[in-house]
Amino acid sequence: MAEQVLVLGVGNILFSDEAIGVRTVEHLQQCASLPGNVELMDGGTLGIRLMDAIMGCDLLIVVDAVLGGGEPGTLYRLEGEGLRESMSFRDSMHQTDLVDTLIYCDLAGHRPDAVVIGMEPADYHTMEIGLTPVCQARLPDLAGKVVEELRARGVIA
Repeated sequence: MAEQVLVLGVGNILFSDEAIGVRTVEHLQQCASLPGNVELMDGGTLGIRLMDAIMGCDLLIVVDAVLGGGEPGTLYRLEGEGLRESMSFRDSMHQTDLVDTLIYCDLAGHRPDAVVIGMEPADYHTMEIGLTPVCQARLPDLAGKVVEELRARGVIA
């Protein structure tokens, strides 16, 4: 049986580049042809309410804005302790961070392998629908990094 993969785009679409993850999943839904064992999901700011979906997968790829200290538009791949650079893995606008959600999944009996594919935001404070120009221009590259991750893990050829 094929590994179940959840590509989870997270962030608040009302605050410009905080929506990087959600917009990347939308891009993948429109442009990528993925196998049936890969689910693309807009997780918004649901936090703990994502636990059921997360427990149903073997591999969790979170797509998010990442505060890594690089120039806006810089792409990142994070695992382990590095997850906390992702906005959803720190105390932010999200009701609970995803590290807590993964801990709850572990306590409930199934914690998937998790990786964050993300981008440095230019602006995540301004209430505005739509990404900044620098992040919008890099969005296809970020989606490409998600596809590369799936390829590297043998999920797609």
